[in-house]
Amino acid sequence: MITKSSGRAAAETPCRVTVCRGCCCGDGAKIPGVDHAGQIPRLRTALGGAAPVRASECLDVCDQANVVVVQPSAAGRAAGGRPVWLGLVNDDEALADIAAWIRAGGPGIAEPPGVLDLYTFKVSRRVREGLEG
Repeated sequence: MITKSSGRAAAETPCRVTVCRGCCCGDGAKIPGVDHAGQIPRLRTALGGAAPVRASECLDVCDQANVVVVQPSAAGRAAGGRPVWLGLVNDDEALADIAAWIRAGGPGIAEPPGVLDLYTFKVSRRVREGLEG
């Protein structure tokens, strides 16, 4: 059963970051020249504790590998922020831009750097609900 947090704890719930590491994301054969194993540790370091980062099995958007999903903080969701799906995240500059945006507040709180528009994509309701549900 999923219950909603209330009070101060909910207001302090940070953004959450999910990095796909399924069948295609994180695969050096599909995307050569990327340090896939180091991507999550580098993102965690760049975030400096501003948000937890977790690896996920396949998120079913293999054509966008490597995929990162940024879930808004409780405050961001209250302000209208929704999860942002970012694809083709295959370089450290993209990770740095994502981390800077999250440190500034993330979805619903801070405008993402314009360059992240190049990485943002929409997913089907079935895929989206699989992550959020």
